[in-house]
Parts: sequence; structure tokens; C-alpha cells
Amino acid sequence: MNLNRSKTVVCIFLIALFHPLSSVYAQGQATGEKFIFMTNWFPEAEHGGFYQALSTGLYKQNGLDVTIKMGGPSVNVIQLMAAGQADCVMGGSDLQMMEVRQAGVPVVNVAAIFQKDPQVIITHDDVTNLSQLKSKTILIVPFARQGFWPWMKNTYGLVDEQTKPYTFNIQPFIADKNVAQQGYLTSEPYAIQGKGVKINVFLLSDFGYPAYSTTITCLEKTIKNRKKAVASFVKASVEGWKNYLNNPTQGNELIKRENADMTDDQLTYSLLKLKEKSIISGGDAAKLGIGIMTDQRAKVNFDMMVSNKIIDPTKVKLTDTYTTEFIKDLKVLP
Repeated sequence: MNLNRSKTVVCIFLIALFHPLSSVYAQGQATGEKFIFMTNWFPEAEHGGFYQALSTGLYKQNGLDVTIKMGGPSVNVIQLMAAGQADCVMGGSDLQMMEVRQAGVPVVNVAAIFQKDPQVIITHDDVTNLSQLKSKTILIVPFARQGFWPWMKNTYGLVDEQTKPYTFNIQPFIADKNVAQQGYLTSEPYAIQGKGVKINVFLLSDFGYPAYSTTITCLEKTIKNRKKAVASFVKASVEGWKNYLNNPTQGNELIKRENADMTDDQLTYSLLKLKEKSIISGGDAAKLGIGIMTDQRAKVNFDMMVSNKIIDPTKVKLTDTYTTEFIKDLKVLP
């Protein structure tokens, strides 16, 4: 079971170890233009549409010979992409990619599969609203301080002094009712509830946190030099996600083949939560299609980052951080 559901922050910013990476390939004789996509963690339901597109031949039908490489807890996917080991990667949130852009890496988001960021705060059942967190110790990963934490502080009057590091171990939370912790909608709640602990789960996007998540992110040069391949990858991927939401059987079989620790129960729970909270199909996606990004939403995200002093608008230009050219006309409705 994967408890590291803040993986997207960690894998982007940690120093890469460059150990060998596992990958999967479409069955049968490879045809089409080679294209490498790197995810941000081990195969799981949160990657389901990409594996569905591979297992059902959607990438092949769109003229691509796709390889999916998996990330991991100490894999810097951005650095590996910059080194030529991937054509595009699965980003965390679009906000994190804005930070990467400000740091000098010319990354561009071309689609946002998750219309809501699945980041949650988990509390014991005595906490019924986020304003009650002022008296709690909150476990967060260090890099959350450049993500959702500044937004939470300003929204709920919280302070840095009440935080402690989250080490991807749920035992400190279970042992202390005065502790709250960050998590991912599809993972930590499943693990904690499995221990018989009564909890409340607060999906931050339901309370105004605006980030997109599970982006398809590429380098500027890839978009310029391989425009047709990027367009084909985005199209097949969103079709794969629609297919996965309707019937995940083939994608899940490939996920389990590549990740021996993944169980049917975890896959079922994760997909249920993605559907229940309309993570993929909600918001603009309901009318404009899976993976959609809009100028209005991008500006809201950018302005939130600026107002919370996470990024400097003199160092990064909003319109450089994303493009809608590959997704706006697809309209693959969930």
C-alpha cells in the first residue's frame, strides 16, 4: 500500500538518485513514434487512464509507441525529463509546476487530468471543521510549505509552529488524538480506517484550494519539436481516462502486473473516491472534457500563489506555464 500520497511534491523536488526505472510497454510488435511518459509514483489507480490507454491500444491507434516509466519516492521526474529520459511527465499540481518554471526549468502544462487536487487533511472524529485545527499539531511534508500550507495558514489562521514533519507513517496520527495530518484522498484514509480509527477527511479543494493536479507536463522544446506526438499523447490519454472510469479492468491488470504491492481492494477504493468527489469529471471537465485547463482557472491558481508569496510574478509569466492548444478542442466528456 502506498502511504506516500504527497509523492508529487517529493518526487519533483528531491535530489534524484537515478537508479534504474521500471517501465511497461504495449503488447505486440511496437509500431508508431516512440514516446516516453514518466509517472510520479508506482502504478496505481491515480494513474489508471494512462495504463488503460496503453493496455487497450489507444496510444498505438494514435500513432505512438508509448513507454510508461514509473517514478518513485526519490525520483526527480523533472530532472530526468530535462536529461532526455522522458518526453513528458506526470506533474503534481499545476502550482508546483509554476514553481519549477520559476526555478528556471521551462516546463509547460498541456493538460490537467485531475480538476481537483486530491490533497486532504485527516483529523480524528472530534474535529468537525478546519477552523478547529488551531489547537492541533499538524503533520505535513516540508515541501507543503511551498504548496497548500501557505493557503491553509492564511485561510484558517494557522501558524508554522504547530506543524511537525510528516514521515509517511500513520502511526503518530493513530497514537495521538491531538494530531492531524496531510494525506491523499485515495490512500491514507484507506490505511487509517483499516486500523479501525474514526476520522474525518477534509478535501482541500472543497474548501477553495484551487490547484489542478495530475498534469501532463512537457518541456518547451518538446512541444515545439514534437507537437504532433504531444497532441496524440494527450488525445489518447484523455480517452484512456474516460475508458478507465467506465471499465478499469484492463488498466488495473496492467497496474497490478507492474506493481506487485497493489491490491484489488486498494484499486477499487481509490477509483471509488476519484468518482465520488468528481476529481476527474467535475468542474470544467463536465462540459469541456477530461483534462481541460482554462485561462480563468489558471489565473486563479497563479493569483493564489502570488498572494501567498509562493511565487514572484516578476520571475514567472502565467502564460508561459501552460497551454490549452492540445486540450481545448478535444472535449472528451466523462
